[in-house]
Amino acid sequence: MKQKIKEYVQTKLPGIIELRRALHKIPETGFNEVKTSSFIARTLEQAGFEVTTGIAKTGVTALLKGNGPGKTLLLRSDIDGLPIAEETGLPFASTHPGFMHACGHDGHIAILLGTALILKELKNQFSGQIKFVFQPAEEGPGGAKLMIEEGVLDNPKVDYALGLHLWASIPENKIALKAGPLMAAMDRFDLDIIGKGGHGAMPHLCKDPVDAAAQVINTLQRVVSRQMNPLSPTVVTIGTIQGGTAFNIIPDKVHLSGTTRTLDKEVWKGWESRLEPMINGVCTAAGVKYKLDYQPGYPPLINDSAVTEIARQAAAETVGSENVIEAEATMGGEDMAFYLEQVPGCYAFIGIGTPGCAPHHNSHFAFNEEVLGTGVKYLCNLVMEISNARNC
Repeated sequence: MKQKIKEYVQTKLPGIIELRRALHKIPETGFNEVKTSSFIARTLEQAGFEVTTGIAKTGVTALLKGNGPGKTLLLRSDIDGLPIAEETGLPFASTHPGFMHACGHDGHIAILLGTALILKELKNQFSGQIKFVFQPAEEGPGGAKLMIEEGVLDNPKVDYALGLHLWASIPENKIALKAGPLMAAMDRFDLDIIGKGGHGAMPHLCKDPVDAAAQVINTLQRVVSRQMNPLSPTVVTIGTIQGGTAFNIIPDKVHLSGTTRTLDKEVWKGWESRLEPMINGVCTAAGVKYKLDYQPGYPPLINDSAVTEIARQAAAETVGSENVIEAEATMGGEDMAFYLEQVPGCYAFIGIGTPGCAPHHNSHFAFNEEVLGTGVKYLCNLVMEISNARNC
């Protein structure tokens, strides 16, 4: 079966690359993926799949039944692009000015479409069912949660959730896996510090929100350094500071926005209750008021240990055991975590890194398209492994 999958991928890889190039031209941001969704649905329908559209606004699913009863596997791809003006110079560069597939989601879609086309021809070789899920808005605000709310894990009920991400910090054609926490919970907060403005030469007549904001920024770092277990990675980052109109005017208000990150689910649940007392203390001492808007985002992405072990076997069949490595946990977030909260599964990194390559979310982001074949082979092998596994 390993050899048969390899032959199918070799035959279909040129077409898979063409799918990716067509998708790369039409990047769309979260819940606006109208052209992308239509392209996916049309490709699947032409291949004979029964397709459901309009899930979570622009999501698409297709179901493939294997040879007899068995497990239902969800294979997921994100489909959204980013608001970045492309500077790759590729002949198939974005035709949507100001938007780009700068995180590899076009590659993810092409990999999952290629996997669907091959598994359809091999449906007598596995039992159970495959639910192919093309999900909007991974980059925000999080399409996975909405797809789950609209029933993507039901009818039929999903047993395992599987996915992958092309990863620029891992050498090309290596597959990285890790059981347990792999990607961080990520939240956002917005904070208005409200004082009383006036002349910069007369601070005693003002309530200075700029000074208070500086103290808040420094104080919030003490949450990490003095309240958190140093063996459990956590991050508080302030990303924006906005306030003031002139060098000699103390403004009435300063706005801050930031993010918290953790791999610990219990820490994730308690972020707001940790931050607000410190903000309140600083603002009270400074004589200013504040308004905190804390917005929970994605939970930590946690891979199931049993499924990850099977994924290692599939990865070894795909690239050889010497090219299967242990993934490093990252403080980046990923809404695949919502599926893995509900059902066991595994999320893998497929290496696309080469010397000097641009990172994700960069206007020069590009990768060797031959790696798409690696992704397809890995998913096909993984389906076969899980379908036949006794301990899964």
